[in-house]
Amino acid sequence: MAKKVGIKPLGDRIVIKRLEAEATTKGGIVLPDTAKEKPKQGEVVAVGEGKVLESGETQPMQVEVGDRVIFGSYAGTDVTVGDDDYLILSESDVLAVVE
Repeated sequence: MAKKVGIKPLGDRIVIKRLEAEATTKGGIVLPDTAKEKPKQGEVVAVGEGKVLESGETQPMQVEVGDRVIFGSYAGTDVTVGDDDYLILSESDVLAVVE
């Protein structure tokens, strides 16, 4: 059963839980927290209804809850709800879905 997020995105927005950053390099060097890059991959935990087009119709979302996605480095807004950190971004900021 999926954990309830407590955030309902509007329009074409999605809520992402970032995946954990790698703690070691490929060569085996352990990285301190300050040297780690923010991961550019995450799991979709909530989606909005979709983008409203000029015709008044709603364009369905291309991503679903549970999808693992790749997004741009500076995309979205970081938010904290309770003890959890999330990223809210527009569906257009998603670059790809990892299969």
